[in-house]
Amino acid sequence: MSLKSGLAKLAGKSSYWFLHNVLKGGTSFPGKLAMNIDPQVLNTLAKGYETIIVTGTNGKTMTTALIVNALKEKYGDILTNPSGSNMQQGIVTAFLAHKKKRVKRKIAVLEVDEANVRMVTELLHPKTFVLTNIFRDQMDRYGEIYTTYEKIIDGIKLAPEAKIIANGDASIFSSVELPNPKVCFGFSLPNDKPENDFKASVNTDGVLCPNCNQILHYHSLIYANLGNFFCPSCGYQHPKLSYTVDQIIKQTPNSSTFRMGKQEYAINIGGTYNIYNALAAFAVAREYGLTEDEVADAFAKNKRIFGRQELITYADKELNLILVKNPVGLDEVLHMLNTESEDYSMVTLLNANHADGIDTSWIWDADYEGLDKTKIKKVLVGGQRWHDMGFRLEIAGFDPGEMLINPDDDSLIEEIKTLPTKKVYILSTYTAMLALRKKMAEKKIIKGGM
Repeated sequence: MSLKSGLAKLAGKSSYWFLHNVLKGGTSFPGKLAMNIDPQVLNTLAKGYETIIVTGTNGKTMTTALIVNALKEKYGDILTNPSGSNMQQGIVTAFLAHKKKRVKRKIAVLEVDEANVRMVTELLHPKTFVLTNIFRDQMDRYGEIYTTYEKIIDGIKLAPEAKIIANGDASIFSSVELPNPKVCFGFSLPNDKPENDFKASVNTDGVLCPNCNQILHYHSLIYANLGNFFCPSCGYQHPKLSYTVDQIIKQTPNSSTFRMGKQEYAINIGGTYNIYNALAAFAVAREYGLTEDEVADAFAKNKRIFGRQELITYADKELNLILVKNPVGLDEVLHMLNTESEDYSMVTLLNANHADGIDTSWIWDADYEGLDKTKIKKVLVGGQRWHDMGFRLEIAGFDPGEMLINPDDDSLIEEIKTLPTKKVYILSTYTAMLALRKKMAEKKIIKGGM
């Protein structure tokens, strides 16, 4: 270790200790400080680790958590960035914060922002890439989906021997030939029949054939652009799948039960999109030598994480805090809410900061019209762009008289206590969620701000 790297490591660890123990925060600043002293510090910190990079538009944080839980069953301590701080400085902080333990195999499972894959790969030399999906997300930052995938590909090309574990139901992941070894996962449900011929909805991105630019068709369509695709014009088709979900047994907003092969699995989170996340984690776990029983046990022990269907008890309410950030993810959350059997209240918080996406027009692409409004007894609207969200819901058919507009977090928290239902679903963009959690921490409703 060079003197520069040693100083960077010392400064980063010291700042992390102070921020974590005194100020109860610090997910990226220690890494930023260390990188200012030594821009190559990540290379030093990551020496000796087998690194798994998880990237894609949606599902990175949950997939990472599920992979970590599974690999712990076999390998014990796993280094990760659990807060979802997925840019380079946050990843450096994860290494600085990790307390080393004696393990047979040093493994790091890292969620990495799509635009940061190249920068991280240059320093980490990953062994595995896990690709979840590519959807339209924060157009002001990422651009269209093919630009996003190019950013990921630029990183993968730096590690040609790393294995790719990709969502085979996303056609974009089969559009570029790479020298890397590759396995695919996806859905293979009973209604997936060769005679079926479906098209994605007209507003869906990523449905052009990479060979001939004609519209892809599907033998089965799971959601958005994911499914068993084929091109009727040139014969381009879905890749062979090594790992599959073969049956969805039961779904609620708080749980999913499904079958992979002959074994049944359960996770304590709802939504078809989270079954995809579990399938990705299953594929990684099996590639790393875990048995099906070990994976099932790991899924059963899964804990809810920050903003991903996180349950918070407040007064007599059960709050379910859900991060939303793009139309496909929001659509899937709305579909999940339609599986709720009880009456509930809905809180929607919309901000438009850099981390949320400055352009909020994406809320118009989500299917609020399809929500079963008979179960929604009250709607509370907040965040910096409360007016945009309130208008969107009004156009979707919500009664303005049943909506409470409250952009102030302090009074919004008080309003939640008055909602007429026990169950409350809070759908929030990233910075609005951080602000709400900070206020909740100040009021001792939750511990800490993250």
